[in-house]
Amino acid sequence: MRWRTVMTFFESLVALLLLAVVLLQVARRTWIPYPTMLATAGVIVALVPGTPAIGLEGHTALALFIAPVLLDAAFDFPLAAIRKLWRPLVALAVVAVLLTTAVVAWIGWAFAGLPLAAAITLGAIVAPPDAAAATTVLRSAALPRKTVQVLTGESLLNDATALLLFSAALAVQSNGGIDGSVALQLGLAAPGGIALGLAMAWLFRFIIPYTRGSFGGNLLEFVNTFVAWLLAERLGLSAVLCVVTMAMFIANSPRMKIDARNRVQSFAVWGVAVFVLNVVAFLVMGMQARAIIGGMDPARLREAAGVAAMVVAGVVVTRLAWVLVYNRLAARFALLRGDAEPASLAQGVVVGWCGMRGLVTLATAFALPSDFPQRDLITLSAFAVVLATLVVQGLTLTPLIRLLGLDSGDDSQEHQAAERALTGAALAAVAGAKGRVADEVRRQFEIDRAALDGGEACGDFNERRRLKLEAISAQRERLRQLRDDDAIGEEAFERLQEELDWRELAIGPAGQRAIEEG
Repeated sequence: MRWRTVMTFFESLVALLLLAVVLLQVARRTWIPYPTMLATAGVIVALVPGTPAIGLEGHTALALFIAPVLLDAAFDFPLAAIRKLWRPLVALAVVAVLLTTAVVAWIGWAFAGLPLAAAITLGAIVAPPDAAAATTVLRSAALPRKTVQVLTGESLLNDATALLLFSAALAVQSNGGIDGSVALQLGLAAPGGIALGLAMAWLFRFIIPYTRGSFGGNLLEFVNTFVAWLLAERLGLSAVLCVVTMAMFIANSPRMKIDARNRVQSFAVWGVAVFVLNVVAFLVMGMQARAIIGGMDPARLREAAGVAAMVVAGVVVTRLAWVLVYNRLAARFALLRGDAEPASLAQGVVVGWCGMRGLVTLATAFALPSDFPQRDLITLSAFAVVLATLVVQGLTLTPLIRLLGLDSGDDSQEHQAAERALTGAALAAVAGAKGRVADEVRRQFEIDRAALDGGEACGDFNERRRLKLEAISAQRERLRQLRDDDAIGEEAFERLQEELDWRELAIGPAGQRAIEEG
């Protein structure tokens, strides 16, 4: 029986992974965010007869699902954006989370009879939006880049706010109140988490040179992330701030530069891992929701459904109302927006509607102890918020953008300006070199810069790229023949194949399009 249960879960996971691959291709060709499809698919797969109910230990769920996702997002987020946009970030990542928590806590206390600490726990679970689904849609909208950066930064910082609230409320509920030790632990959680993250990053920089360029190096990145999270939890510190601080320190430290080969390999591994974690989380969500609903009598289910509906409404309305209020205040008072351009009312509506909940809400719901007051109602409400926001807001976000006339975004000019700046930096770096080789290098960069201005130089540039790709294709075919004829060994084949891959990547996607069109 135990073997059959494991196989049933494995079969369900394989089915959802296959379905996720298909849905991702559909999402790439439509305006529907893939998390919306994934949430629906997770519930459908979990409803298939024979699918087991899977439970996860709370701390395991938080570490497994949240730590890698946070590190992946924090690693790419620029520190300069936080310094410039801290006012709107505070408005969304702190104030909006606190307001949402307060509204939902009142609903839980007044209509579900939850103890105050348990009601705050519910509010903290559903308060932080997951901007991943929203930003995939907003890439095609004419929103200012800083607005999109605010949404991305919000998904990092609001997790810290919500999880600090979650941990505090959970500790108060478990201890029956606040005493000296609990107060001290809560006071040290945020600064201690930041300090631990800096320490972990400092230690990591001494280890990483010995493991780079190997599968062990990729594995160490995950192990280090999980160790940082688990150690912070054991010490009673903020695991979110620990992981985010560690990621940003590693990404921005000049002593921890990552070469091109390791960066391509690492980004590919992390991209797949984060995608798989999302798939597993939604599968487990569906399985737990099925078990919770199946264990409720009709009267209890109607009560829980009513509370869940009020929580969904409270979450959506609170965010939208606060964003519109802040939007108008920031447009009037420059002190509230800092360096950011004042957003229009239409842009404020879109940002307010980007309140889709996701992985963090799921993981924190999983993390509730089994004996927590009205755990079934709280968990069901969290699942309802995730499904409702991902499906309703996810499906209507793009039509809303079009309705408000914000669907004409184009970053091609920004991209070309950046390419010109990079070419200028390259020419400046070799300006003082003398000799025939230096002249040839400078000439190549001058050709690249001229191609960016269009006209005949651009046509020549694309033709040159096309010919280079044809030559590399011929080299690949010859390399395969050498391997098939046993003229070279597997190690030499892989090394030469990697060199050809880097040459092709250096030519760029424009060259690939040129050869395909040719």
